[in-house]
Amino acid sequence: MPWFEHDGNRIAYAEHGEGPRPLVLLPGLLFSQRMQEPLAQTLAARGNRVITLDPLGHGDSDRPRDMWRYSMTAFGGQVVGLLDHLGIEQAVVGGASLGANVTLEVAAAAPQRLRGMVLEMPVLDNALLGCAICFTPLMVSLTFGEPAMKLLQRVARVVPRRPLPLVPEILLDWVSQDPGPSAAVLQGLFFGRIAPHRDLRRGFTTPSLVIGHKRDPIHPFSDADGLAAELPQARLLNADSIFELRTRPQRLTAEIGDFVDACWKPTAAPGPTGASAAATAPRPRRRPRARSGRSRARAQPRASA
Repeated sequence: MPWFEHDGNRIAYAEHGEGPRPLVLLPGLLFSQRMQEPLAQTLAARGNRVITLDPLGHGDSDRPRDMWRYSMTAFGGQVVGLLDHLGIEQAVVGGASLGANVTLEVAAAAPQRLRGMVLEMPVLDNALLGCAICFTPLMVSLTFGEPAMKLLQRVARVVPRRPLPLVPEILLDWVSQDPGPSAAVLQGLFFGRIAPHRDLRRGFTTPSLVIGHKRDPIHPFSDADGLAAELPQARLLNADSIFELRTRPQRLTAEIGDFVDACWKPTAAPGPTGASAAATAPRPRRRPRARSGRSRARAQPRASA
């Protein structure tokens, strides 16, 4: 798998398709880029150059045990580093859960590099309680129960993958990771900001597709709905569940593909409207009026003394 170096660490990525329309897809928390592979292949078949990325601590990227290396802003910097490494000036960037929040960090740090954003199940203000209930026990287990988690890791690694559907396969990959670095990822995220402040988000003018799921306490629909209302050029797309894009992807994949197509359409300069149109519209010519001799005399410049 190809990789590039960022801040002294190896960051893994993969490319699907080719062409002048780059799209970067990011996985969810502690999942590998394999999570986005089916979507990447479908969008590549539509003429996009799709790059999937493993942020630091995920998948095939380096997995240091130092919690200070992990934050949403650091992950956003790795996406910009990927674009620099590949010589890409602009790209559509998107992801699920953690990937959506990292995309927002790219918008905060380098908005000029974005052509569009695909934000599936963002984790914002209303997710605090659900994330605390789910991830605090996990962080404790990975940190203080590392020997038991290593045993579970070894068992998960011997289970065959390819006969399995996508969801069980990526869940097995998730369990198969070394628990120490995974604990460091969670600890680093707990001590950093989870997303740019809403005052910043209201200034993001990049076209955005926000995908929200109902009946999901970790990714509450209210967060997706609120984000779509905050972003000036956003559209909200409702998913039936957290599993729709992974088990029945046709509807959502088509919507995402259409959005990406629209992001790369040339935009015509808007014509004048309203008061501007009135100011720039040509005015009818008036017939010149004959001037009296007195008027002509008054119009002549006076001789200086």
